[in-house]
Amino acid sequence: MRDLLTRVLHREGVLARLPTPQHWRRFLALLPPGLLVKTAGFALHLGGPSEIPGAALAFMEDRIVAIEIEDLGLHIQISARSGRLHLGAEGRAEVTISASTLDFLLLATQREDADTLFFHRRLRMTGDTALGLQLRNTLDQLAQDLLPARLRQELERFTDLAQAAQHAYRSAGISRARPASPYQ
Repeated sequence: MRDLLTRVLHREGVLARLPTPQHWRRFLALLPPGLLVKTAGFALHLGGPSEIPGAALAFMEDRIVAIEIEDLGLHIQISARSGRLHLGAEGRAEVTISASTLDFLLLATQREDADTLFFHRRLRMTGDTALGLQLRNTLDQLAQDLLPARLRQELERFTDLAQAAQHAYRSAGISRARPASPYQ
């Protein structure tokens, strides 16, 4: 059904008229940063509480990781305190992980792995790479249970739409925030 809807939207030219991430970036810049962090925290709990075992996060206790969604201009810092993830951590990040919206969606839905994106220069890591790799390995081990089922389903749908929209943008000659990698 989703595939049929995506094909119809593409055929009718609707996808190419959807706002690009650059358009959303302008809108998001107008919002208070705290609102974005609270919204992200709420989204993680849509399907009910989804706990990461406290021992799995011990290596991140009181350490800060920054996530940069480049095409949206978003910078979110996360840390672990008392075995729980906290969004909006204050202070200097020890490692920064950067990618586009679509690439983070592909990671979250496990349609792409971090190594592939990294080697194709679509995922970047600066700072304490050992911390970043340990976080990646932990998330890979917990990936199936990390997101509530309802959120996982919506994420899959949104990723389908984002991929179809990107294809439509390219077909229509609409540019992206950064040049496409030669490996895509």
